[in-house]
Amino acid sequence: MAKTILIVDDDPVQRRLHSEIVTRAGFRPVQADGPKAAIKMVEQSSEGDFDLMLLDLLMPEIDGLGVLDKVKPMRPNLPVIVVTAHAGIEHVVKAMRAGAIDFVVKPVSQERLQVSIENALHIKSLAGEVTRLQRCAGGGVDPTDIVGGSPALRKALNLAERAAQSSIPVLIEGESGVGKELIARYIRARSDRAERPFVAVNCGAIPENLVESILFGHEKGSFTGATGRHIGKFQEADGGTLFLDEIGELRQDLQVKLLRVIQEGEVDPVGSKQPVKVDVRLIWATNRDLQKLVAQGVFREDPYYRVNVFPVSVPSLRDRKEDIPTLVEHFAQRFAAAEGLKVKGATPEALEMLGSYHWPGNVRQLENAVFRAVVLADSDLLRPADFPQVAQWVGIDLPSDPVAAPTPAAAHGPMAVAPAMPAPSAPPAGPAAGSIRLLGEDGNVRPLGDIEAEVIRLALDHYHGQMSKVARRLGIGRSTLYRKVRELGLEPAEAEG
Repeated sequence: MAKTILIVDDDPVQRRLHSEIVTRAGFRPVQADGPKAAIKMVEQSSEGDFDLMLLDLLMPEIDGLGVLDKVKPMRPNLPVIVVTAHAGIEHVVKAMRAGAIDFVVKPVSQERLQVSIENALHIKSLAGEVTRLQRCAGGGVDPTDIVGGSPALRKALNLAERAAQSSIPVLIEGESGVGKELIARYIRARSDRAERPFVAVNCGAIPENLVESILFGHEKGSFTGATGRHIGKFQEADGGTLFLDEIGELRQDLQVKLLRVIQEGEVDPVGSKQPVKVDVRLIWATNRDLQKLVAQGVFREDPYYRVNVFPVSVPSLRDRKEDIPTLVEHFAQRFAAAEGLKVKGATPEALEMLGSYHWPGNVRQLENAVFRAVVLADSDLLRPADFPQVAQWVGIDLPSDPVAAPTPAAAHGPMAVAPAMPAPSAPPAGPAAGSIRLLGEDGNVRPLGDIEAEVIRLALDHYHGQMSKVARRLGIGRSTLYRKVRELGLEPAEAEG
């Protein structure tokens, strides 16, 4: 999507000339025929409607400095380039002090104005990335961090908005990589606990023997190695919000302790003689069907009804493909700012190709793909050739890429596959040592479950059945690994070495 440039000038000839330059540079011009019209347009606009203002300095009634005084308090992040026929140093100083980011002199050449606009937009992107990182470090989130306007995403955000207005426990459901933690941070940011702590815990990534201690805390000497008192995540989040991801991975005995926290508002640290009162807003998340886990006896029924009070379903990327162009532009500009590059988006051909892929790793996989493409891009727009893996996955032939293209782990969860992918017309005879076949003997992609099972078998064999090491290398919790070993029907000798 082209950036929108607001052109403010009382001279219609100058507005038309600048509009033509802006259009030829690939931006979308919007004209304001004077200072009052410009101020009104900014007042009636939303954040992000205008990406930059091109402002004439000398105008009747209100000059450019007066416009800056009115506009900057409303849109402090809107970059402004001042244009004038007067190049005196005093004008430059006044404009910069008023908030202008650059200063150009009439008559402006296309090259000079285009460079000035691109530099200003790049600085804006870099500043936005710094602000985002600072916000994330503090546990915050801004509505602009959640990119997309599809009906499915809007529905999820509307539910999140309603949930934020109360202290009701929220269950966020969705596949891996859809942005469940981002929704949790959004709820916290819109609630009355926005300035309180936000603590996130991935229950599936904690070693099984440490889950209870990490969540609920422990007293000194309560078990071997407990050399001091440790407060758990519930106490750490006291007064704020606790986000528990992969809640379906908790053991049943810990599910009972969790139920006590929900009902009584108190935790029992390991080895403690008395419970500890906590005031915590709970938000859960899962990529599994908890109701099915209850039917299977894996998840207890009593905590399930306490957890599943206000469900919010986050759509997968394949259910909101209309958001892909906006997401690609957002990620491209974000990574370009972080890497000091000038990439600003993708070509229509690249967007069409990306939209034809089903993205099993969802937004996280798309983010990784764009990151790699930005780093390797040779132009300011990403092309299909910058996404060689996606081209292979959707069956598009591209010139050979001299740079190796490892598959992002996020695309397939805790699995790694060989980078080379044979064409469907010539399936491989068998896997080489340390590699996984993605295509079956019939030339079609193998089922994901079969590939995952082969990865786990390979890892168990490679690490001689050391479950802790296998779980760590695959990036999953031991409890998750044991469950997958049982579900896949692997032999006990393979699992335990």
